[in-house]
Amino acid sequence: MAGALTDVLGEVLVAADGEEVAVSALAARGVSLLKLWNKYRVSNIPSLIFIDACTGKVVCRNGLLVIRDDPEGLEFPWGPKPFSEVVAGPLLRNNGQTLDSSALEGSHIGVYFSAHWCPPCRSLTRVLVESYRKIKEAGQKFEILFVSADRSEDSFKQYFSEMPWVAVPYADEARRSRLNRLYGIQGIPTLIVLDSKGDVITRQGRVEVLNDIECREFPWHPKPVLELTDSNAVQLNEGPCLVLFVDSEDDGESEAAKQLIQPIAEKIIAKYKAKEEEAPLLFFVAGEDDMTDSLRDYTNLPEAAPLLTILDMSARAKYVMDVEEITPEIVEAFVSDFLADKLKPEPI
Repeated sequence: MAGALTDVLGEVLVAADGEEVAVSALAARGVSLLKLWNKYRVSNIPSLIFIDACTGKVVCRNGLLVIRDDPEGLEFPWGPKPFSEVVAGPLLRNNGQTLDSSALEGSHIGVYFSAHWCPPCRSLTRVLVESYRKIKEAGQKFEILFVSADRSEDSFKQYFSEMPWVAVPYADEARRSRLNRLYGIQGIPTLIVLDSKGDVITRQGRVEVLNDIECREFPWHPKPVLELTDSNAVQLNEGPCLVLFVDSEDDGESEAAKQLIQPIAEKIIAKYKAKEEEAPLLFFVAGEDDMTDSLRDYTNLPEAAPLLTILDMSARAKYVMDVEEITPEIVEAFVSDFLADKLKPEPI
């Protein structure tokens, strides 16, 4: 193996015929296993991800759906296809009218994976209906495509009746499954926001909608540094996160902290984007939100501020730097040492 996957696995041997894998070598390297979970953002099991062994790049995140939908391997190697190709076909409106998927061309699109049986989905739908209305009234070209995970067509119809946008027909299970595969959906509700060319702007549409009720930041291009809130705290579970805790009583501290770490975050994001990989860290500032206290309690962190940490929830590990002053040099060295496996973790 070569490239990014080798960087994660280290000395792992795979036979040329693909039949013998040195599982024991991998199992003996618990750290490597955790790095694999983080690298590919695995949030639940079972999970099957197909990768290019030479580059380590993801071919398909939702391999379980692949082997269910294509047991004969007719579509191998199951690489990603353009959104326009995967979605091609008739779409529904809740009044029974149909339109061709080509009507979506030229618009920003929210691909909404949701179901009536899921309480968080129903809560998000109520907010999303208002967001959709505001964006359309502002003159933006925006459409939402509902991809149902309902358990019956009657449930689908009942839920879809509340939605002013379009949907993949419930009976078209193959197309719904292909869209799940395309975006590696591991849970609902999920809102993927696409640009007018069908490229992903953000996979965190749910967080963006809840954080931007007035839709002033639509189409929600990702920010290098996020301020920790109740609505975006779910992202802490997606992989290692640098969290800089600041004095919540000082209104200016959070913004100053963002400005301090943003150049470092941008540098890391750009480096991995050039390799067509997701950044290995998310960046947060924790200040004036109740979630900050909850996170400190859960991870058993000291009350100090400022406090520089890297939290890895999936590995139940934390890395803490408690110093009187946080400088860009300290943050950059801390991140560099973490990425080079030079830091010793403490248990969460």
